[in-house]
Amino acid sequence: MSELRFVRLGFGAEAVEYQVAWDKQREVHAARFADEIDDTCLLLEHPPVYTAGRRTAESERPLDGTPVVDVDRGGKITWHGPGQLVGYPIMKLPRPVDVVAHVRRLEEALIRTAAEFGVETSRVEGRSGVWVLGDPVEQRPSFGGLSLDFDPRLTDEEFDPRLNGPEYAPSNAGQRREDRKLAAIGIRVAKGVTMHGFALNVNPDNTWFDRIIPCGIRDAGVASLANELGRDVTIEEVLPVVERHLREVLEHAELKPREIERPVEPASA
Repeated sequence: MSELRFVRLGFGAEAVEYQVAWDKQREVHAARFADEIDDTCLLLEHPPVYTAGRRTAESERPLDGTPVVDVDRGGKITWHGPGQLVGYPIMKLPRPVDVVAHVRRLEEALIRTAAEFGVETSRVEGRSGVWVLGDPVEQRPSFGGLSLDFDPRLTDEEFDPRLNGPEYAPSNAGQRREDRKLAAIGIRVAKGVTMHGFALNVNPDNTWFDRIIPCGIRDAGVASLANELGRDVTIEEVLPVVERHLREVLEHAELKPREIERPVEPASA
């Protein structure tokens, strides 16, 4: 696999508007497909923006009509903004493309990053991204009179946490000791080259997630490195750690095409 180069597009006061970054992704994607450049990871912050992947349901969007950018990645709706480190690894993969393996590699790099800061994270089966696991249900504290044994989010398909106060807000999942997502991942592969990528919550205002159903998940929430550690953590100190672990995982990965299961030919008589 080619050497992975990093391009820091803009942070803080120089945060990159989502459409500008999307156009840059397309430019880099075309160059990578043509083998004009090596695998490239764009790193940046965005001004506040909601983006919706192809599987986003209408009921998961902001109730107040806040604009949402519809994008061509997988996954559902999420938020990007200040305090969140966004990475777009644009890489050429062998065909047939193994999308799941690529997502697992991104998760691994972010799990290692979180561990270096002292936050233990994991994967959750059936849910992409990097998670801080909550306590067992029976050990979680009561919150605002909520009995977690009868959590309506688990039994009522029409229950909407956005209409039921802070005890259900995704940003308060840490107080409830629930599973909470530290990093979201959503990608697209076109012509064998990846686009989009990951968003790692370093020190954002997670109440932005309370206006939506983040990633379409109603029974869990969101986390940040700062909240989990109980101290300030900056993008500046996380950047080199993320780069190092992405390089270690992605450059040393043994890329293999996805295995194709071929039908077994019936034995001839």
